[in-house]
Amino acid sequence: MTNEQDIINRIEAAYPDAVCKKKQERRVEACLPPDRLFDFAGRMQSHWNFPHLSAISCVDWINEGEFELVYHFWSYEEKILVSAKIRIPREEARFISITELWQPAKFFERDIHEMFGVVFEGNDDLEKYILTEWEGPPPMRKDFVTRDFANRFYHFKEYEAEWMGPQQNPQAADVQGGSNE
Repeated sequence: MTNEQDIINRIEAAYPDAVCKKKQERRVEACLPPDRLFDFAGRMQSHWNFPHLSAISCVDWINEGEFELVYHFWSYEEKILVSAKIRIPREEARFISITELWQPAKFFERDIHEMFGVVFEGNDDLEKYILTEWEGPPPMRKDFVTRDFANRFYHFKEYEAEWMGPQQNPQAADVQGGSNE
């Protein structure tokens, strides 16, 4: 069985511009330039025996003006997870799809598109899945303020839980003229 350092050596030999490290036992991280990811993903699948794309995740680095896309590749034989990280501009959030390499990428990319607004070029299924009636901005972006959105689109009213009674609900006691003091 290959160890983490063997995987790191393999990645660094093929991609000298990659920055790799062992995160912990059975976990390797590879930071790549975005233009290398598609080739890297293909190599993980067809040359290095990492047949399983277990997830694609997104991190919003709002202060840096970037999104980080993290592709998680698992090898059943090596029992190692490689997380390939790339950064793309936040404002022009577009990246190439890897759906032609992995069918499951279609769902992961669709989710990231819906929650962060990243467009995956080549993915023909970026329709809403969870937020089908949603008209607001992508809700997982760090500049999305839930309270502001809720105040703008929903009507709120004061709620007094009568079942709690005045002793347990100080607002109700004040309204009814009672006091606990």
